This record gives sequence, C-alpha cells and structure tokens, in this order.
Amino acid sequence: MLLDLKPITQHQDKMIPDHILNRKGARSFKDLNPEVIDYLNNGLIETANLMEWLAVDQLKLLKIILDELDKSDWYDNFYEAVSNQKKPSANSNTKVIGMTFAQLTYDTAIIDYLANHTSDVPRCWAAQYYAAIDMSITERLHTIKPYAADSHFGVREVAIFSAKEYIIQDLDQAVMILSNWTRDTNENIRRYAVEATRPVGVWTKKIDVLKESPERAMDILEPLKSDTSKYVKDSVGNWLNDASKTRPDWVIKVCNRWQSDSATKDTAYIIKKALRTIKK
Repeated sequence: MLLDLKPITQHQDKMIPDHILNRKGARSFKDLNPEVIDYLNNGLIETANLMEWLAVDQLKLLKIILDELDKSDWYDNFYEAVSNQKKPSANSNTKVIGMTFAQLTYDTAIIDYLANHTSDVPRCWAAQYYAAIDMSITERLHTIKPYAADSHFGVREVAIFSAKEYIIQDLDQAVMILSNWTRDTNENIRRYAVEATRPVGVWTKKIDVLKESPERAMDILEPLKSDTSKYVKDSVGNWLNDASKTRPDWVIKVCNRWQSDSATKDTAYIIKKALRTIKK
C-alpha cells in the first residue's frame, strides 16, 4: 500500500544550484547542458523550453517515478509500448505513457502523484492518462481544466492534445462549455478555450467544421475581442488567421465589426494578427 504519494522532488528546489534554476533553455540540441539534462531525467526540475522538453529521456524518468511509486514491476509494460511505436517522438511518448498508465491502473492517487510532480513531464503523462479514460465531454473538460491552467507551457499544450479529438466529436457542447471559460480570471484558461478550438492550430488535428463554419465558435471569440492578456490576444488572432485561409469573408466581417465596436489597442492588436494572411 502506498502511504504517502507526495512527490519526493517537490521540496528539493533548495538543493538545486541557482545556475540551474535560473537558466535559459538551450536553443539547440548541441547547446544542451549535460548537468541540466541529468536534473531533468531525474525529475528534479521542469523543462525551460521546448528544446529541453524534447531532450528528456522519458523512459529513464519513468523508471525513477515507478520506483518512487513502488511500481517498478510496471516498467516493462511501458518500455514495450514506447518501443513498439512506428514513429516515436517526445509527444507520442508522452501519449503512450499516459495511455499505458490508464491500462494499468484506476488508482487516482497515482495519477494525482503525477499531476503534482515537480517535473512537468509526469504532469503531461497525467493529462494524457485522462485522454484514454471514457467520459463525457463535460467530464473531460472539467478534468483537463487544471492542466489547462498549469504554470508550465508543455503541460498546457498536452492538455490541448489530449482533448482535441473529443472536442471535435462533440463540438457544440464543447464550445458551450469553453465559452464559460472565457470569463475565467486565469489567462491560461481563457487561452485554452481559444487554442483548443483553433480550426488549424499547431501539431493538432484540424477542425474542418470550423474551417468552413467558424461562426460556430463565436461564443468563445466574442468575449475575448479586447482581452488585455497578450497570451490570449495572440491565440484569438491566430484563431481568426486560421479561419481566414478558408473563410476570409467572414474574418474580414468580424474584424470590421470589432474595429467599430471596440476601439481599444487590444482589439487592434488582435485584428492585425487576424488579417496578416489576408493582407500579404
């Protein structure tokens, strides 16, 4: 029986040198610091940027975490699942590991352990775990919301990956739920509502329905037309730019109306970003 599932790395930041904690992420693989990689692979720190996230040896980190959980006998299941992929990648490894946890356990204490780990990578596994669990879109978005609010960029992106397919399958219900998220005080939550429904997006499945009928997501976009957060503004602008590639007429109409209804610098910023493809 697991008596204490609090991640043992949670309070070890005092032991980590300042030059590690305050580093800037490497710009290329050749610039990666072996000392940093060692900390990352041992789950003692978060990744600082995408380059570090891609460099983490997820199986090595997993082995350490399974030892912490007293579940080292599970390792071969994960190793086989990761190794059997035709085209493995950091993103696919995250998904496969999350799905394998779903096959091996329904113990929420174990998933909570991952979800609260110091390392962002186990938190990504936890987000992908829920992608493999059968639930309604309402339950799914409620469950993924803490990951959408996570302080780490990688966890927030995986929260999108893990829910996107289900959002597409039940689009109108998802839009209704996510439209309520646009009023959240957390900019990460507001941004998620937009980014998770982008017609094209980055590294995620396209939403063909919204490419042709972007107006179906207007309840998400409209409340954010003058949001003060750059993180949110960028997402709204990118959403509209996605739509402009198939429905330029609609995007122009929305931007013209917003320009008239909301003469703020925030709205102007979004409009400029939204029209960048049209005005090329």
